[in-house]
Formats: sequence, structure tokens, C-alpha cells
Amino acid sequence: MTDLPLTLRHEHAADGAAIAKLHERAFGPGRFAKTAYRLREGVNALPTLSFVALVGTLIVGSIRLTPLMVGQTPALLLGPLAVEQAFSSIGIGMNLVNRAVEAARSEGHSLIFLVGDEPFYSRAGFVVMPFNRVEMPGPVDPKRLLVLELVPGALAPLEGRIVGVKRSNAA
Repeated sequence: MTDLPLTLRHEHAADGAAIAKLHERAFGPGRFAKTAYRLREGVNALPTLSFVALVGTLIVGSIRLTPLMVGQTPALLLGPLAVEQAFSSIGIGMNLVNRAVEAARSEGHSLIFLVGDEPFYSRAGFVVMPFNRVEMPGPVDPKRLLVLELVPGALAPLEGRIVGVKRSNAA
């Protein structure tokens, strides 16, 4: 990790515009067509599982977890995880992942999915989802569909279609 004065905290409603700009810079306009983004359409991220990284007052990173259903099983979707390019490769992203995973575990969640690079996310315990057990609502390279069991054995009975869980803003 860096010697920068880094602060991790829950995302606040006022952070929305800065996070949207961060996502725009990090992922570009094509992000909206990706399957993981489509899963999040109309689905509110869970406030207790959404964090930002700050250097001073500048938001340099963001992570969100949103609710999913996999068949009849509740789960979470990690992402997007974004870090400002000027602050990449110094551990901010993994710090955000670890913070979100620990918060999800403490809240009693059992599974977290994501679409991403296994070499990076394996450091937090994510593994490639066994093939042909779940169905995404759009194309995904099966080697990039990753899962983390927060509760031992939670993955064993899992199968079905992955869908986002729509919630009202009041929820």
C-alpha cells in the first residue's frame, strides 16, 4: 500500500456525481452494454456495502455491491470497482474489495459474484464459477465469472439464472 493518506468510508448520496465521472473515465461509454451493467439496471446498490476511497477530499476509488438472485438463492454482485488511473496499482482497489467483502460477511451474506480478472480477484478469495451451473442474462466469458463463498458450502447447491433484485429507493 502507499503512504498516501487514504480513507475508506461508506458511499454517501452526495458522492453520486463524482462516482459516475470516475466510472466514465475508467470504463468508457461501452460499459452500459456489458452484462454486469445490465444486471444492475434498476437495481440499487446496497448502501451498507458501497464504499469510496479518498485521498484528502478527492474520491479516487469506488466499489458497490448489489443484490442478486441466482435461481432461488440470494447473492451479491460486486462492481463496478473503479480506481482513478493516477492511483492504480498501489493497492486501493484490493483495499476496497476487502472492505466490501468483510462488510458483506458481517451482514450475513453467503455469496458474491463478479465478472472480472481472476488473477486480481483471487487475492481476495474469488474463484472461477464452475461452468454450466448458472446462467447470466447476456454474454460473459465463463472464465471471467467469479464467485466467493462467504459461507462454506453456499455454492454447492447453486444453479439457475442470475437476475438483479430491484428495490425501491426507500428500501
